Amino acid sequence: MTKAAKREVHRKEPPQLKTPTALGESAREDITAAVNALLADSFALYMKTKNFHWHVSGPHFRDYHLLFDEQAGEILETTDELAERVRKLGGTTLRSIGHIAKLQRSSDNDADFVDPQDMLAELREDNLELAERLRETHELCDEHRDLGTNNLLEELIDQAEERAWFLFEASREGPVIRH
Repeated sequence: MTKAAKREVHRKEPPQLKTPTALGESAREDITAAVNALLADSFALYMKTKNFHWHVSGPHFRDYHLLFDEQAGEILETTDELAERVRKLGGTTLRSIGHIAKLQRSSDNDADFVDPQDMLAELREDNLELAERLRETHELCDEHRDLGTNNLLEELIDQAEERAWFLFEASREGPVIRH
C-alpha cells in the first residue's frame, strides 16, 4: 500500500456515508484503502490506453486503434465496480483527478510519439502489473475474510490477464506457425 493510500485510511468517513458492514473497522479501512489504490491505477491505465488509442499510427492502425478502444472501455467499466465496492464496505472513494494522482502507482506516458510496438508492450506490462496488484489486494481480503471483494477481484484479474494476452499476441511478428 502506498503512503498516500495509508494516509487515506486515517481520514474519518462522514457518518452519513458509513454504510454498515459485517467486516470489522480495521478490515473496512484496509480494504477500502487498497481498493481505492486499485481504482486510481485503473483510471490511470484507462487514460493511457485511450491516449494510445488516439495517437496510434502505422500499418496496423485500424487493428490497434480498435483494440485499444475496446480495452479502454473494459477498464472504464471496472472503475464503477471498484468504487461501488468501496461504498458497499462503508468507505468513500476517489473524488478528483488530483486524488487519482495521489494514489496511482502505475506510470503515465506523456510522450509526443510512441511506436505502436512500444504501446503494445507498455500496455501489456501495465495490465500484468495491475493483475499482480489485484492479487495482492485479494490476499489482503483473504486475511479479512472479505469474499465479496475477492469475487470482484478474481473477475478483474482474469480481465487484466486477457488484455495482456491480446496485447502480447498483437505484438507478435513473423510467420504463422501451424500445428
